[in-house]
Amino acid sequence: MSKIKLTTVAFKGTAEQETQLRQVLDEIKSSAHPSVMTALQRAQAIYGYLPIEVQSIIADEMGVSLEEVFGVATFYSQFTLNPQGSYAFGVCLGTACYVKGSGDVVAKLEECLGLKDGETSSDGKYSIASTRCVGCCGLAPVMTVNNEVYGKLTVKDIPDIVAKYKAM
Repeated sequence: MSKIKLTTVAFKGTAEQETQLRQVLDEIKSSAHPSVMTALQRAQAIYGYLPIEVQSIIADEMGVSLEEVFGVATFYSQFTLNPQGSYAFGVCLGTACYVKGSGDVVAKLEECLGLKDGETSSDGKYSIASTRCVGCCGLAPVMTVNNEVYGKLTVKDIPDIVAKYKAM
């Protein structure tokens, strides 16, 4: 069983985001097939992650328990409960990447950024998340930084990649 990592970062949602979320939830509730899954996907698109405050709104508006919402949010890997950094480092731990050394890539990335997998830096600039298959098995091991893909990585590549983002 995997551990759920929660941050202690204060929620900073805006009134505009909440208004947008409530409008989206009204649309979902009036659709032919309202679902918590759809609500979570749309909420994450608005906020970038799913803090407990947002999950509570979804539960109230959808007429389900907070436990049900939390259960769906933590079951599917597409959802994140923590805010991501401006530079979100994701390392694939799918089978192809893992057998080619992605576990060592994560360890080196943690060392270079001073963070653990699942954490975001206190300044909100960097985050690390291990992921499952990103569909680039031929490039294993693979890491993404936001929408940029780095393939055929070695541990030696990581300091230079991190330095690139620290210089930005």
